[in-house]
Amino acid sequence: MTRRIDSLDVLRGFALLGILVMNVQSFSMPIAAYFNPTVWGSLDGANGAVWLLSHLFFDQKFITLFSLLFGAGIVLMTSKAEAKRGSSWAVHYRRMGWLLLFGAAHAWLLWYGDILFTYALAAMILFPFRKASPRKLLVGGLLVFSVASVLFVTFGLLLPGLPPEMTAQALADWDPTEQQLAAEVSAYTGSWSEQNAHRWHMAQYVETEIFLTFYGWKAGGLMLIGMALYKLGVLSAERSAAFYRRLALWGLGTGLPLVASGVALNVAFDWSFERSFFTAQFNYWGSLLVALGYVGVVMAVARSGVVRAAQRRLAAVGRTAFTNYLLQTLICTTIFYGHGFGLFGDVSRVGQALVVLGVWTGQLVLSPLWLRYFTLGPFEWLWRSLTYLRFQPIRGVGTPVPAPVAAEKAA
Repeated sequence: MTRRIDSLDVLRGFALLGILVMNVQSFSMPIAAYFNPTVWGSLDGANGAVWLLSHLFFDQKFITLFSLLFGAGIVLMTSKAEAKRGSSWAVHYRRMGWLLLFGAAHAWLLWYGDILFTYALAAMILFPFRKASPRKLLVGGLLVFSVASVLFVTFGLLLPGLPPEMTAQALADWDPTEQQLAAEVSAYTGSWSEQNAHRWHMAQYVETEIFLTFYGWKAGGLMLIGMALYKLGVLSAERSAAFYRRLALWGLGTGLPLVASGVALNVAFDWSFERSFFTAQFNYWGSLLVALGYVGVVMAVARSGVVRAAQRRLAAVGRTAFTNYLLQTLICTTIFYGHGFGLFGDVSRVGQALVVLGVWTGQLVLSPLWLRYFTLGPFEWLWRSLTYLRFQPIRGVGTPVPAPVAAEKAA
């Protein structure tokens, strides 16, 4: 088998491309529209279909999958460091420290929706747990993951007794006024400097309050679960084909109906702010099940030997995931923000989907092409060089990107 676990690369590429389906909404519309689609734009006809399909199959599912893989990566990288050096803590914290800085720069200079800061901070906290047994990691991960859900439900139950100013702020986040929406559109259709006030406010909010009440618990719990799944061989195509078929059927068969139930309740309650704290839990938990179903599907395909060319392209995207993630931001902010084409607020959900397809096509074509001549993506090279305190080799003419099934047959 190759030195890299190729199935992880395929899953990572699959997850990274899927994340853009939801991120594009934050790039192109007021942030409230991400959570409450009635706030901005039409939900009639094709636009409504795009929203529904995005919510059912993409919303939180791919960031969940990416978080699982990040947890697996912690175990993989620290195990390699310990085998080579006898210790991994210095490499891990240096690696995460630089990722924290990259994430902060990404959020404050380009796009407040950054996830790198959250991953780095959570990974720093979770480092001591990496050697726990899979059972302890699974149980602990589910408990940590559940905290955000409990906090949201508790907030919803306490809502009638909260101070009016706190309730008003939460309502403004869910259903902003016309003036608030216009101010956000004006900010992001302005110059880079004119965007900063809103972007800096949101970046600070995400990296503090949202991390403490939502992202930290969600990402941390999923990373622990990802560590367990890696140790159990689930993420590296080591389980049987029957196991992956069952995982796909169980995950998608239970997760998608759960997510759909949340949509039905939101429609029945006319997208009520007071009910949103409860209806959101259908997608929160359903997304974990759907993400596990996606693991089953991708691993079953990898083991079957079909669509190997597509697997190679996904693996290439996965091997350059850091670069591709930042490239998605650069492309989309150029399209939608005022320092570029200034289309923020003017592109329908159908148009957003076309942008996603264009970016997918570009990254699936360019990533394998880059890896023909280089061993690492440019930001992967920079990150690794900073982590190991010396320049890493990057030139590698003819570097192959094997499909997982090929690696398995050669093992």
